[in-house]
Amino acid sequence: MKILQTIDEEAFIAKYNLLAESQRPAQELRRDILCLLKETRQQGLEAAEKMLAQDGGGTLCARRISHLMDVLIHALYNFVTTRIYPVNNPSMAETMAIVAVGGYGRGGLAPGSDIDLLFLLPYKQTPWGEQVVEYILYMLWDMKLKVGHATRNIDDTIRLSLEDMTIRTSVLENRLLIGDLALFEQLQSRFESEVVAGTGPEFIAAKLHERDLRHQKSGVTRYLVEPNVKESKGGQRDLQTLFWIARYFYGIRSSEGLVKLGVLSRAEHRLFNKAKDFLWAVRCHMHFLTNRATERLSFELQPDIAERLGYTAHPGQNAVERFMKHYFLVAKDVGDLTRIICAALEEKQVKNVPGYNQIYISSEPHKRKLSRGSDFIDENHRINIARDTVFQENPVNIIRLFHLADKHGLALHPVAMQQVSRSLKLIKTDLRENPEANKLFLEIVTSPRDPALILRRMNETGVLGKFIPDFGRIVAMMQFNMYHHYTVDEHLLRSIKVLSEIEHGTLEEEHPLSNELIASLKTARNILYVALFLHDIAKGRPEAHSVAGARIARKLCPRFGLTASETDTVAWLIEQHLTMSKIAQSRDLNDRKTIQDFADIVQTKDRLKLLLILTVCDIKAVGPGVWNGWKGQLLRTLYYETELVLTGGFSEASRTERGEKARHLLAQSLETWPEEAVNAYIPLLYTNYLLTVPLEDQIRHADFIRQADTQKRTVATLAQPHRFEAVTEITVLAPDSPRLLTVITGACAAAGANIVDAQIFTTRDERALDTILISRAFELDEDERRRAERVGQLIEDALAGIAHLPDVMAKKIKPKRTPKTFRIEPRVVINNSLSNKFTVLEVKGLDRPGLLWELTGVISDLSLNIASAHITTYGEKVIDTFYVTDLSGEKIASTTKQNNIKRKLLTLLNDETAAKTTAQTGN
Repeated sequence: MKILQTIDEEAFIAKYNLLAESQRPAQELRRDILCLLKETRQQGLEAAEKMLAQDGGGTLCARRISHLMDVLIHALYNFVTTRIYPVNNPSMAETMAIVAVGGYGRGGLAPGSDIDLLFLLPYKQTPWGEQVVEYILYMLWDMKLKVGHATRNIDDTIRLSLEDMTIRTSVLENRLLIGDLALFEQLQSRFESEVVAGTGPEFIAAKLHERDLRHQKSGVTRYLVEPNVKESKGGQRDLQTLFWIARYFYGIRSSEGLVKLGVLSRAEHRLFNKAKDFLWAVRCHMHFLTNRATERLSFELQPDIAERLGYTAHPGQNAVERFMKHYFLVAKDVGDLTRIICAALEEKQVKNVPGYNQIYISSEPHKRKLSRGSDFIDENHRINIARDTVFQENPVNIIRLFHLADKHGLALHPVAMQQVSRSLKLIKTDLRENPEANKLFLEIVTSPRDPALILRRMNETGVLGKFIPDFGRIVAMMQFNMYHHYTVDEHLLRSIKVLSEIEHGTLEEEHPLSNELIASLKTARNILYVALFLHDIAKGRPEAHSVAGARIARKLCPRFGLTASETDTVAWLIEQHLTMSKIAQSRDLNDRKTIQDFADIVQTKDRLKLLLILTVCDIKAVGPGVWNGWKGQLLRTLYYETELVLTGGFSEASRTERGEKARHLLAQSLETWPEEAVNAYIPLLYTNYLLTVPLEDQIRHADFIRQADTQKRTVATLAQPHRFEAVTEITVLAPDSPRLLTVITGACAAAGANIVDAQIFTTRDERALDTILISRAFELDEDERRRAERVGQLIEDALAGIAHLPDVMAKKIKPKRTPKTFRIEPRVVINNSLSNKFTVLEVKGLDRPGLLWELTGVISDLSLNIASAHITTYGEKVIDTFYVTDLSGEKIASTTKQNNIKRKLLTLLNDETAAKTTAQTGN
């Protein structure tokens, strides 16, 4: 008991007795007792936090806090029943049992946990019971505790337990705190005989269904990078669900009973306790750190929790990433334990109940042989092993199990998965190099059915990481940023899933070009699937993961049976897997040099097709909301423009001819205009505009400009939603000015509009025609148009001087996150080789509200003209690219001026590190 004490209990009791025995008025006495209870609890929590830091025992910390609460409730009950509502000769109706239920009943509390209490009263009651309960509850509430409470007699408790599964689960974990022992024991006896007996399958089905609903709500994968420690898949609630099931079905009072019953081995029981201890430690630290019941392990908390738990950085991974990898490995262990206990329940022949498909056993199970030597059987549409020695007899059977599951479309029997997990030691070099095993594995990865599903099962059982050790290194690995929503292994499996969906045509509407191209790549299917499976396999290493990944691919592909040519292509795809996305999102796709440089990298049309599809799958698998139609449009534009170069369909020499043709087409299209109006308008347009902007947009712009001129408006805006691309275009017509883009970006920021691209054009009469693309906010076009028109009005007001942007920005922009959470080294690259006409400024740093406005302001102050801006955001990191010239229209060639540009931009990005940061220049 001493190990659970966080306070000097003898000293506390002495203080309590001294107060309780005094003859002071009840109100004064209540105040002083309440003060003592609050101070004692605070002292106990502070001591528990120190002890947690010293011994690291999460379970022990939870038990200590629970014990502290026990002591306080004992004292409170004694105070109420002896001083406030004393009964000298209590009758049977004037008894009570205070029972801890739920989490508190298990004897474990986090600092901010609810205190779940059942005030158990006899069938016949007097007002005394209600008075005592009310007084105790008000005291607990005045202590600022969250109390989950119920006041019932035994009959009501049994009836409600039969009706409500939540109440039944709560009462299942009961513990007498103080009061009438006989009353408590009667509840236990009747609960076991009237509620639990014979209802095991019903309870298990309900708990697993409840778990599935909870997973859907909190995220169906256990690999979300900001998990809810209590509710997410692989978290505390899953462990508790396992124990509830075991407690209910087997009648055990502790997890040790699972070992005695043979459900868990000693090693697996140690895993159970380690997982429980780790999750308790994390959760208690989170509550202590935030001083509230925080359950989501957010980015803001992760560095502090990692530090509290003693994690340090290693090459390729910082302390936070190492901590979170441990967390996700624990979550995976929880999944392993779930399968083991489910398998044991099946062996006990739990009867099938309606809707209970998680653990399914029929009275006469259907079985059929699946393979040679009858190593595997189909048992109720799930693959199982025919005997326990199947894997020991032939380790290739470990891979064959998953291959047959895919081939026959079978789920994996929990018994088979349990045996696989217990046979991982058989996966050694001989099996990894076995040609048959690798042939089967390649067929799994490239399956025309659902390869991601089988690979996930292989990963969950630990087979994938053992068979491919390089994959094992990235299992449960997270990247500490807001861009990646999943761990690296989960991302790879999701990218395989996206590719499979594209191949099956289920994503045709969202990815039309990829859907069209994949049909022409039937002979290259293996290349594409293997490249996706391996593209991030080298994450977490000191060197660039694309380069290291290509090297790993050159080692693994021959093992899988790929030819030398196929291996080269896979390695190339991995080395270049970020290239197309980067160019599409951060380069001017209307610049001939951009397309030519990319064509030089790709070289062949087949590589272009493969890289496009791989890029789509990669982005789509990053997480919800990362992919959008605008990124798809950029990738399609880059593909089509590069295809023209690769097939010889584009020539720089024809630029003048194409410009004249574009003028003629536009003139013909303005058929409703008077001839003199057409003749006056067409000469105003520069060739670059005519070759860059699609004809339908040119017509729309022409009508827009003509209407503005008719209305004698010097400043005007036009909104056009684009549903498929998930962006909205705002066209701005205004007198040309070096600070025009700065005003536009500031107005967009003030209106909460996120700019993704900007194209700046001018006319020969010194007006600017700027096209701004903002992220779409509403589903319906009419709603989105109204919103864009409000943004446009703010732009007009700002340009007219009606709205003072700094004031508007100060009122409307709120910080998204504390910048202290993430550290990004600011970087400015000035490059004169990426365009024949412009200097390209690439600015990388930590995103913040209004940053684009600030950047364009500094660029204008530096007397630079911006021709186009391309905005790319990766979570908290922003990479903004500007195509600029000096005021005379020339590139920035002067080293002195380049250095001045870097210095000013770096100062803006991060004053503290600007002087220390070395920007790179590619001239």
